[in-house]
Amino acid sequence: MNKKKLLIIEDDASLIDIFKTAIDEKKYDVIIAAEGEEGFKKAVSEKPGAIILDILLPGKNGFDVLIDLKNSPKTKKIPVIILSNIGQEEEVKRGLQLGADDYLIKADFTIDQVLNKIDQIVKN
Repeated sequence: MNKKKLLIIEDDASLIDIFKTAIDEKKYDVIIAAEGEEGFKKAVSEKPGAIILDILLPGKNGFDVLIDLKNSPKTKKIPVIILSNIGQEEEVKRGLQLGADDYLIKADFTIDQVLNKIDQIVKN
C-alpha cells in the first residue's frame, strides 16, 4: 500500500512533535516546513495528499501560501486544512473562501480530531 504524504506547514516545534508522534506512520509520510515559502516549495516538489497549514508563519503567512497553492496548477487540487490559533469569523471565512477544505482552531480540537479530519479529506 502506498503511503500518502502529509505536509505540515507549522512553525511551532512542540506542535510538530505532537503531530509526528500522533500521525500513523503506516498511513502517512510526514513532511515538515517551518515557514510559508518553504511550505509552498515542498508542496510543489513533494505533491502531498493533504496539507495542514498554520496562518501565523515566519515570512509568508498562511493566507498567502494558500493563495499560492490554489493558483498553482501543480498544487491547486491538494486538500488544505488550516489549523490556527486565529479564529475570528472573518479569518475563518477568508480561509475557506481562498480554498481551504476546512479551518480548525487549535484550541477547539484534539490531535485525534485533527487526524480524523485529515483521514476524511485524504480519502475523498
